[in-house]
Amino acid sequence: MSEHLVLNITYGLLMIALGAMVWFIVRRAKENRQEMIDESSPKVAGEDEIGGVAINPQEFDEPDDEALDEMGALLGEDEDEE
Repeated sequence: MSEHLVLNITYGLLMIALGAMVWFIVRRAKENRQEMIDESSPKVAGEDEIGGVAINPQEFDEPDDEALDEMGALLGEDEDEE
Protein backbone atom coordinates (compact mmCIF):
# COMPACT_ATOMS: atom_id res chain seq x y z
CA MET A 1 0.00 0.00 0.00
CA SER A 2 1.12 3.49 -0.67
CA GLU A 3 1.82 6.03 2.04
CA HIS A 4 -0.99 8.31 0.81
CA LEU A 5 -3.58 5.57 1.16
CA VAL A 6 -2.46 4.69 4.69
CA LEU A 7 -2.43 8.39 5.63
CA ASN A 8 -5.92 8.92 4.19
CA ILE A 9 -7.31 5.88 6.03
CA THR A 10 -5.72 7.12 9.28
CA TYR A 11 -7.19 10.59 8.81
CA GLY A 12 -10.58 9.05 8.04
CA LEU A 13 -10.53 6.95 11.21
CA LEU A 14 -9.46 9.96 13.26
CA MET A 15 -12.30 12.05 11.81
CA ILE A 16 -14.81 9.31 12.65
CA ALA A 17 -13.45 9.14 16.22
CA LEU A 18 -13.62 12.94 16.52
CA GLY A 19 -17.20 12.98 15.27
CA ALA A 20 -18.17 10.26 17.76
CA MET A 21 -16.59 12.19 20.64
CA VAL A 22 -18.33 15.43 19.65
CA TRP A 23 -21.67 13.60 19.37
CA PHE A 24 -21.19 12.01 22.81
CA ILE A 25 -20.26 15.34 24.44
CA VAL A 26 -23.22 17.17 22.89
CA ARG A 27 -25.66 14.42 23.88
CA ARG A 28 -24.34 14.33 27.45
CA ALA A 29 -24.50 18.14 27.73
CA LYS A 30 -28.18 18.11 26.65
CA GLU A 31 -28.98 15.41 29.21
CA ASN A 32 -27.20 17.32 31.98
CA ARG A 33 -28.95 20.57 31.05
CA GLN A 34 -32.38 18.91 31.09
CA GLU A 35 -31.61 17.23 34.42
CA MET A 36 -30.62 20.57 35.96
CA ILE A 37 -33.80 22.22 34.64
CA ASP A 38 -35.94 19.42 36.09
CA GLU A 39 -34.19 19.60 39.48
CA SER A 40 -34.47 23.37 39.79
CA SER A 41 -38.04 23.72 38.55
CA PRO A 42 -40.69 24.71 41.09
CA LYS A 43 -42.43 21.86 42.85
CA VAL A 44 -46.10 21.33 42.08
CA ALA A 45 -48.34 20.14 44.89
CA GLY A 46 -48.71 16.39 44.77
CA GLU A 47 -45.69 15.80 42.54
CA ASP A 48 -43.05 15.97 45.26
CA GLU A 49 -42.74 13.17 47.77
CA ILE A 50 -42.25 14.02 51.40
CA GLY A 51 -40.84 11.25 53.50
CA GLY A 52 -41.89 10.35 56.99
CA VAL A 53 -45.10 9.27 58.62
CA ALA A 54 -46.78 10.40 61.84
CA ILE A 55 -46.27 7.87 64.61
CA ASN A 56 -49.86 8.24 65.78
CA PRO A 57 -51.93 9.96 63.06
CA GLN A 58 -55.17 9.65 65.12
CA GLU A 59 -53.85 12.32 67.51
CA PHE A 60 -54.56 14.91 64.81
CA ASP A 61 -58.24 13.97 64.40
CA GLU A 62 -59.44 16.08 67.34
CA PRO A 63 -57.68 19.38 68.18
CA ASP A 64 -56.73 20.05 71.79
CA ASP A 65 -57.60 23.23 73.70
CA GLU A 66 -54.29 24.91 72.91
CA ALA A 67 -54.77 24.33 69.18
CA LEU A 68 -58.35 25.67 69.37
CA ASP A 69 -57.16 28.81 71.18
CA GLU A 70 -54.43 29.32 68.58
CA MET A 71 -56.90 28.90 65.71
CA GLY A 72 -59.29 31.33 67.38
CA ALA A 73 -56.53 33.91 67.69
CA LEU A 74 -55.61 33.48 64.04
CA LEU A 75 -59.23 33.90 62.97
CA GLY A 76 -59.65 36.97 65.17
CA GLU A 77 -62.34 35.49 67.38
CA ASP A 78 -60.70 36.98 70.47
CA GLU A 79 -61.28 40.49 69.11
CA ASP A 80 -65.04 39.86 68.80
CA GLU A 81 -65.37 38.98 72.49
CA GLU A 82 -63.94 42.32 73.71
